[in-house]
Amino acid sequence: MFNFFKSKPKEPVKLCFNTDIHCHVVPGIDDGAKTPESAADLIERMQAWGIERIIASPHVTQETFENDRNTIGPALESLRAELSKRGNGIEVLNSAEYRIDELFLQRLEDNDIMPYPNDYILIENSFLQEPWNLDQLVFDLQVRGLRPILAHPERYTYYHYRPERYRQLCKAGLALQINLLSLAGCYGTAEQKIARMLIKESLVSFIGTDLHNTRHADVIDAYLRTSAARADMDALAPMVQNNTAFL
Repeated sequence: MFNFFKSKPKEPVKLCFNTDIHCHVVPGIDDGAKTPESAADLIERMQAWGIERIIASPHVTQETFENDRNTIGPALESLRAELSKRGNGIEVLNSAEYRIDELFLQRLEDNDIMPYPNDYILIENSFLQEPWNLDQLVFDLQVRGLRPILAHPERYTYYHYRPERYRQLCKAGLALQINLLSLAGCYGTAEQKIARMLIKESLVSFIGTDLHNTRHADVIDAYLRTSAARADMDALAPMVQNNTAFL
């Protein structure tokens, strides 16, 4: 009889970007969505958050996910077919999330890279230590006409104790992309704190969901109903380039 007095659930905050550039929804080729059906389910949840365009980023990692056009292309087409069957016309493209390893360096040498529109490229450090030649690699990528973006810098704990490195990397021409999941606390409080520090220091150029699965979607759903999410989106809105850089 007292249900009348219960507070209604908060309406979710809309994201401050409508193009997601980092997610794992190409089915069956990495540790993200496993089937076209589950991938399409995830995309429908993303659309509820305000996502209108997706540039998926399958892992390209030596010995684990050695993806290329031959693996990504058919998987992406299976996803598009499932979306079409549902009458969902969202645009889904792909690039890749390139781990900095020997496979990436060889692909780079062979000119076998799948860049984002306007020649952006998403690279990922090892989680154990910074690549010894990262500064030189950033320079070399720019010489090749590529525009490097570092995926989720807030997740590399070796930077947490030397935050000045973030600004150094930005000055060298490396754009930083933080994860929505980091702001949602999915990886821990340290990563969340660093992500918000990067926002406060105006070092963030891009944001991505890094969505892999239903659990991630549940975490983001819950986060978007918080006042912290509204504050984060307001702070990010003037600096993120997701909606303009890839046209």
